[in-house]
Amino acid sequence: MKNLKPFFYENSIFPRLLAKIAPINVWAVSIGPFVWCRGELSDITKQHETIHFQQQLEMAFIAQWILYFTFYALGRIKHGSWKEAYYQNPFEKEAYAKQDEKDYLKNRKRYSWLEYIR
Repeated sequence: MKNLKPFFYENSIFPRLLAKIAPINVWAVSIGPFVWCRGELSDITKQHETIHFQQQLEMAFIAQWILYFTFYALGRIKHGSWKEAYYQNPFEKEAYAKQDEKDYLKNRKRYSWLEYIR
């Protein structure tokens, strides 16, 4: 499973549409085996979204999204800010913390996002 990569779609309208209902300006989004991006994907964004893809794989996709939105909702209650809730989400914390580490996905342990729960 570690070697699996999502399918990347660049110059997609999907993130623009999602940004109309999301509280953040969506550049790229990983849902299931697909990553859609508004423009061209940098290596850092590919790594970030592939980390999300791995998180989804290890949780059978649906469970990860349920937990993602649960952490987001709890973050909104705790912090009051949608932006802070987004950045404090353990799934995002792992992806942002490791998006620059080139070998991270080769060595990533399953459920590594658990280390980012406070």
